[in-house]
Amino acid sequence: MQRIVSFLFILAYIISFGAQAQQTVSTLTLEDLIPGGKTFSSYQPHIAEKFHWQGDRLIRIHNDSVFAAKNTAHAGKQTFLFHLKDLTKDRRDDYGKVFHIEFEKENDRFVRFFTDKGIGIYDLDDSKPERFFPFAPGSAHHRLSPDGSLLAYTIDNNLYIQDQNNKHTAVSDEKDKAIVYGQAVHRNEFGIDRGIFWSPDSKKLAFYRMDESMVTDYPLVDISTRIATLKNTKYPMAGMTSHQVTIGVFDTQTGTTRYLQTGEPADRYFTNIAWNTESNAIYVAEVNRGQNHLWLKRYEAVSGSLSATLFEETHAKYVEPEYPPVFVPGNGGQFIWQSRRDGYRHLYLYDTGGRLIRQLTKGPWEVTRLVGFDAKSKNVWFEAAAPSPIENHLFSVKLSGGAIKQHTRAPGTHSTEINRAGSYFIDTYSAHDQPGVTALIAAGSGKRQELASAADPFEGLVIPSVEAGTIKAADNQTDLYYRLVKPTGFDASRRYPVVVYVYGGPHSQLVTNRWKYDARGWEIYMAQKGYLVFVMDNRGTSNRGIDFENVTHRRLGVVESQDQMKGVGFLQALPYVDRQRMGVHGWSYGGFMTINLLLRHPGVFKAGVAGGPVIDWKYYEVMYGERYMDTPQENPEGYAETSLLPKAGKLKDRLLIIHGDEDPTVVLQNSLQFLKASINAGTHPDYFIYPGHGHNMIGKDRVHLHEHITRYFDDHL
Repeated sequence: MQRIVSFLFILAYIISFGAQAQQTVSTLTLEDLIPGGKTFSSYQPHIAEKFHWQGDRLIRIHNDSVFAAKNTAHAGKQTFLFHLKDLTKDRRDDYGKVFHIEFEKENDRFVRFFTDKGIGIYDLDDSKPERFFPFAPGSAHHRLSPDGSLLAYTIDNNLYIQDQNNKHTAVSDEKDKAIVYGQAVHRNEFGIDRGIFWSPDSKKLAFYRMDESMVTDYPLVDISTRIATLKNTKYPMAGMTSHQVTIGVFDTQTGTTRYLQTGEPADRYFTNIAWNTESNAIYVAEVNRGQNHLWLKRYEAVSGSLSATLFEETHAKYVEPEYPPVFVPGNGGQFIWQSRRDGYRHLYLYDTGGRLIRQLTKGPWEVTRLVGFDAKSKNVWFEAAAPSPIENHLFSVKLSGGAIKQHTRAPGTHSTEINRAGSYFIDTYSAHDQPGVTALIAAGSGKRQELASAADPFEGLVIPSVEAGTIKAADNQTDLYYRLVKPTGFDASRRYPVVVYVYGGPHSQLVTNRWKYDARGWEIYMAQKGYLVFVMDNRGTSNRGIDFENVTHRRLGVVESQDQMKGVGFLQALPYVDRQRMGVHGWSYGGFMTINLLLRHPGVFKAGVAGGPVIDWKYYEVMYGERYMDTPQENPEGYAETSLLPKAGKLKDRLLIIHGDEDPTVVLQNSLQFLKASINAGTHPDYFIYPGHGHNMIGKDRVHLHEHITRYFDDHL
């Protein structure tokens, strides 16, 4: 009996201790939760294995090893292909360390590999590097031709081509630094992310030439030198003179360059460049300076002459093409165009004569990505923010028209890749309660085979909970999505301080059905400290249609603040919210919104932290600023209404402004002007500078940034 009692006591102790251990609250630090932190990667969901297609062969990458499945239907039976170190063989000193590889759907033999020293092509049949292009000193913007025979790159403001024998040819030899070749233009708006465009046959190279000589120099200052150094940049502000762009075509066979005859006016935007399948014509989406009129034009590559204007699009507020035409494989006479002409981004099938064959997708939801086609080009595959705008799923539709088929069903945000045949796809997704899964799915039957998954990085820890829901916008009709991070050990009978994190501008969506509803590490950290953290996507943000987005046109910050105050009203009605201890924080557009909310609604928030804020839209750049505000000359009332400078005297709450002193995106002049206006008005914002940083802080300084933000709320909420 004594032994039984002792055993039961020990068992009870073990159970009790285990329960206590499970409930132990482990405090995560900013080093754990902020990018740049020493242990940040340990607390991020991570799927150890990556999967891709090479034709219809499934490729698995695990650590340094690459495997292939001979039969897609039996993905578990894989054979070893190579180690990443094999790609450089015994030439690592010359070739460098491989950090990325790419497989091609249409080529089962070659693998492209990328190192810190160059780009190479590995021959799987011969098990050796087939060729390697070492980077020229000081080069950037490297683009390998489709056939892998040539490498285009830039050095400073000039463009070059390198062949397999390491011979370098100058496409341009411009001494004037204000004229730039081969780089992205129009400040990376309109989906522009590069300035080099190879033809499909690899014989011609289209490129941007940007003349910034007419744009006023804007001074940035590098204080790291003994005597601070001037770093001029070109920054065309709204309503001012912008740079001018032309498109050149270099013929690698003849060594000659011709320019597309785009004509006048020169002050417009040349976007969404695409080659046709025959490599003899270039398609360009041209947008006027007012950004309310688009023309899709085709130019002859050899002569540069305009051969056709295929169609036009107009809108009373703005048009914003972001995706070039995508030609149907095996049918160079047809292409897919993405447009929001019916209110939502959808797919349209055109022929090369400019005739609309049919609208392929339609509905109150947005296409987010064109994934590809099957081998016979009978179907086009795409991802869309549907059936919920906070999720992303894979769909397909026949090019001949018909019903749209949804292929991913698990709730969450999916990223997919189809094989060449269109018979299988790789699906990687996460959801608020799912850190990450990769599965192989048969397109026809939907049969699913899980390939890999991510472990819960917070396993064994008691962390703050994250909830999501909707509230009505200021129009009392539109649903707005929010997430609410609650403190660890939340007690509804207590009252907690709240921090509202805000962005609120175009091209943003903060609340999605990803892991923890996409909550940022800082939100988890603050909730650990006893704060509620609230995030909401107001009208003006993405994936909800053009009317949802452009309701803010010419009045940035007005409708957004009205919606955010609806969120504040929702919080104030919660019994566990301390209405006297509310803060607000945001960066960039969110920095503008933070100060905007403090000035439009003094006394609601006790403290705010604004990072890299726009203060007056006349200090912002041409393309973005004029799209959403028109020019200061066209919209003086709107610029006056949205400027924070005349409202500086309304600052009644604690405000910390943070800015990088070399910010090329939201220039320092914005926050300095607000300081000047505050001095004139007798108000007292606090100010902190990060020397040597641009629009945001990176590396270990990003941890310091969040320490500084946290301290401000600890001190003033």
